[in-house]
Amino acid sequence: MTLLPRWWPRGITSPDIPTQHRTFQVTSETKLLTKCHWQPSPFDKPTVLLIHGLEGCTESHYMIGLAHKIWAKGWNCIRINQRNCGDSEHLTPTLYHNGLSQDFGQIIQEISNRDGCQHIWLIGYSMGGNLTLKLAGEIGDTLPALRGVVAVSPNIQPASCVRALQHPTNWIYHQYFLRSLKAKLIRKDRLYPGKWNLSQLSALKTMWDFDNVYTAPDGGYLNAHDYYTKSAAENGLGSITIPSLIMTSQDDPFIPYEIFLNSTLHNNKWIELLSPLHGGHCGFFQRRHPQEDCFWAENRLIDWIQHQIATE
Repeated sequence: MTLLPRWWPRGITSPDIPTQHRTFQVTSETKLLTKCHWQPSPFDKPTVLLIHGLEGCTESHYMIGLAHKIWAKGWNCIRINQRNCGDSEHLTPTLYHNGLSQDFGQIIQEISNRDGCQHIWLIGYSMGGNLTLKLAGEIGDTLPALRGVVAVSPNIQPASCVRALQHPTNWIYHQYFLRSLKAKLIRKDRLYPGKWNLSQLSALKTMWDFDNVYTAPDGGYLNAHDYYTKSAAENGLGSITIPSLIMTSQDDPFIPYEIFLNSTLHNNKWIELLSPLHGGHCGFFQRRHPQEDCFWAENRLIDWIQHQIATE
């Protein structure tokens, strides 16, 4: 479930879908690179923003699949690269991490003010799901254009998820992420020489160690534990007051289902939890259906947003 969807043929974004490459200034020193697909008269249409997961980008298979489905519904779509992702290392002197939810708030603010988009929906996968829910819990009434959010396999309790990722049965996933993060930091060092001390990099054996030595200090946290604790979306679940859908499978190999057995989550009327027994991590692969493709979660979240729009 976790691996098969990644390699299932998806093609590329159709040339029939217009694509605007656009950067958003989210801080004085940081821009985010995005791919925008605008319908005619875009301010009249719902706009769906997509955030990928750890070491993903705008070209991740689910980002492309969702863009096709969103466009087919007649909605605008913006695929967002998190900081340093999608060959955007040159656009920020910082690393990216689980706590940067306000980056996406800045994008929502800009497209609502500048582009006139007043019906915005935010979808995040994995790490992007944590960022999505974290933002929803922080905004209060400051982003009225954000009508709702969807989080797929979100790591709302990062410490528990990193521990699960480091379990020997998840060796293949853990090594993939760790190697990719190390390689990205080496590329960053070429752009910003001397900003990070890479002398310890090759000796780091776990994600926790990498975050402790590099991610946490770069983000202004004391250490990995402080970073995981403060960046957790679970901290703000009780403050969410917009329609929110969490989709997670009970057999996700490194997002423990137990973290969703949270009384705050279940007592918040704005949050709906959809948790099938099977689905892996962001996989949710189904047998082909006459009216649907194999990507169950994508189809369900599109249906959910359509229902929310119809009942507004």
